[in-house]
Amino acid sequence: MDQLQLTALADIPLIRPGDDLAAIVLAGLARAELTLQDGDVIVIAQKIVSKAEGRLLHWRELTPSAQALELAALTGKHPGHVQAILDDSLSIVRVARGVLITEQRAGWICANAGVDHSNVDGDSDDLLTLLPEDADRSAQRLRERLADATGAQVAVIINDTHGRAWRMGAVGVAIGVAGIIPVTDLRGHPDLFGMTLRSSEVGTADEIASAASLLMGQSDEGRPVVHVRGAPFQAGEGSARAIVRPPQLDLFR
Repeated sequence: MDQLQLTALADIPLIRPGDDLAAIVLAGLARAELTLQDGDVIVIAQKIVSKAEGRLLHWRELTPSAQALELAALTGKHPGHVQAILDDSLSIVRVARGVLITEQRAGWICANAGVDHSNVDGDSDDLLTLLPEDADRSAQRLRERLADATGAQVAVIINDTHGRAWRMGAVGVAIGVAGIIPVTDLRGHPDLFGMTLRSSEVGTADEIASAASLLMGQSDEGRPVVHVRGAPFQAGEGSARAIVRPPQLDLFR
């Protein structure tokens, strides 16, 4: 591959619980005059997947635990918001003023377990989205629907925005995949000069997710679906959980 084409699908409507994301994506492709081909990738923002799946809650309706009250005092967050974070976390990794880093239930180490209140509902200031319960399964369902409708074997990536230790600025990362091996293992391959690569593993799904995030934007752009053509990846039954570094290999947590 020597050319990569990314197209943000225009006029994607505001998503509500129960909406048919496959139909919405297909309509967006038709408006863009794009026909799915084998090897294409659809990158879809976590926020609209969560909203379509009803992964929503009002933090004011939650009863904070003693732990939530303690963490709220340390972070300056509302206790109900903290309780929502704790309910979707396996463990707490770091706490500071304004910051609560946790291990989310799927294994992601991220701020607030991915619990977010931006771009959720303009009529409510306490409505939060949670990450999809099983983002791989969500991606697989969408992939199957697109294949049934078009016959094309595509990959689907659900992306989210995560911060990074030691580097400023958040980037798009893959939290759910279907039809793609998310990490490309280049160990054993030669470099330009014939030397054998011994540790090179490429986060392919993350790289595609991040590229799509450039078009999606992070504020009021309203472009949560991106069509990708020409991305080099290994097709297969992958899982985003393969991206999570096992605790025994985590030298910094």
